[in-house]
Amino acid sequence: MENLPVPLNEIERLKALKNYRILDTLPEAEFDRLTELASMICGTSISLVSLIDEDRQWFKARTGLGVTETDRSLAFCQYAIMGTEIFEVEDATLDERFKDNSLVTSDPNIRFYAGYPLTDPNGYALGSLCVIDDHPGKLTEKQQRSLQLLAEVAISLIVERRNREEQAHFEKLFNSSNDLICVAGTDGYFKRVNPAFHQVLGWEDSYLL
Repeated sequence: MENLPVPLNEIERLKALKNYRILDTLPEAEFDRLTELASMICGTSISLVSLIDEDRQWFKARTGLGVTETDRSLAFCQYAIMGTEIFEVEDATLDERFKDNSLVTSDPNIRFYAGYPLTDPNGYALGSLCVIDDHPGKLTEKQQRSLQLLAEVAISLIVERRNREEQAHFEKLFNSSNDLICVAGTDGYFKRVNPAFHQVLGWEDSYLL
């Protein structure tokens, strides 16, 4: 476990991860469905949506595992985020990088691991969608492709989740601000005005629009 890998863009990657505001959030069904599907398709007992921050890997979704996070130094997923393709370990006991890892020598007794990086639209690998088992294995080409597709869905959910939060924040600001805020078109007409227009100017929305 010496010389643990760190992406060259680690500082920017961590900033991107934190900007998604997803760490330590409550479970969400759409992510849980992805890990369940991944385990079913790949025939493994464990599947995770794992996000890697400075010191840990935290699981947004998990199937077949009770803990919600582990130390980053133990994470197989820290290797998955180093590339753009699937990272696969057929038998961890035979791999110099992992044979002494406590996740291999004790519960959950990892033998097989396959993870696909969760890369956002700006190219930052936030974590991985991975499948794990307690006996050696190897994914078929169809299973590898399926894991890739599920990982792409996972990152889409992460991006959409942030967009919804930003929209909700804008709506709250738009409706509660005492400042005059509007949405205007290139044609020079108002498309939408906030309540402050009526409160400050006394004009109805219908007149302004």
